[in-house]
Amino acid sequence: MLASALAFSQTKYRQVVARRGDGTQTLLRRYGLAPATYLRPFLVLNRGALGKNQSLVAGRKYRLPPVVRRTATTTRRIQPRTAARAATPVPKKVILPLTSFFGKAYDQTRPSDGLLRGAVFYLSSGHGGPDPGAIGKYGSYSLAEDEYAYDVTLRLARVLYMHGALVYLIIRDPNDGIRDQPVLLPDYDEVTYPSLTIPRSQLARLRQRINAVNAIYPRHKGAYQRFLGLHVDSRSEGKNIDVFFYHNSNSAVGKRLAQNIHKMFTARYKRAQPNRPYSGTVSARNSLYVVRNSHAPAVFMELGNIRNNKDQRRFLIPDNRQALANWMYEGILADYRSR
Repeated sequence: MLASALAFSQTKYRQVVARRGDGTQTLLRRYGLAPATYLRPFLVLNRGALGKNQSLVAGRKYRLPPVVRRTATTTRRIQPRTAARAATPVPKKVILPLTSFFGKAYDQTRPSDGLLRGAVFYLSSGHGGPDPGAIGKYGSYSLAEDEYAYDVTLRLARVLYMHGALVYLIIRDPNDGIRDQPVLLPDYDEVTYPSLTIPRSQLARLRQRINAVNAIYPRHKGAYQRFLGLHVDSRSEGKNIDVFFYHNSNSAVGKRLAQNIHKMFTARYKRAQPNRPYSGTVSARNSLYVVRNSHAPAVFMELGNIRNNKDQRRFLIPDNRQALANWMYEGILADYRSR
């Protein structure tokens, strides 16, 4: 099924060969790409092919990032033979409705019941903006952690919203809705709620998103409020891992939420893969900035190893990304009912 899905048309990056003496900036300028704009995307696309200190290897093929053409009102990424949809600029300090981030195929979503009425969730996908996070390789494609974590986060946000919850999407992309393609091409236009530019510094990024959560938290005093951070891990290619969970050791309610989601994953794995035991774990990890500093009880989730072929199926198949979101919702609902 995976091979069949990937057989559908996918845009390919333009490939060029490095010459003797080429540096990254020299190569980019040769093909009309300004290093100030395209250097970081180039390094991400070719991370596995670069030499020491991000140097180029003469005779080796490298992929060029897609050209971005700008007009007065729109920004458009152009791929060879295929024009991607236009990006919609997001004005600063404008709070867009949640459903506007789901994409055209899903933006008509409406609450279907009130099972989670009164619950408030803060959802944050890992990395984003200038930092794509962990990178996996699938054929000629680079799989970026932030794109897959964001897609699963959007799917979870939609399910929670459908069941009556109030959902704050902390990391948001103005033009990438829920995507039903296997390969999600990377971009760098994610922002932090409501529309703040994501900084390059890791600590500044983490502080920015937790400040957003903690600023909203007092508005819903007395409500069931939870923070969920979704990430994708990076380990050796041969390491197959299951979804695992971290919480603050000083938060009993955060631990309970992690355990309830873990129980649901254990049950669903028994049904979906009866011949393979689920090995995901729940543990305390106070060293994680978001777990330690969120005023809302927090659960930090690692969804799998983006470099492992088996784990990649968990991300590449859209139905699997939806299943992850659905199982999280079921665990969250169990936790909400037991509060």
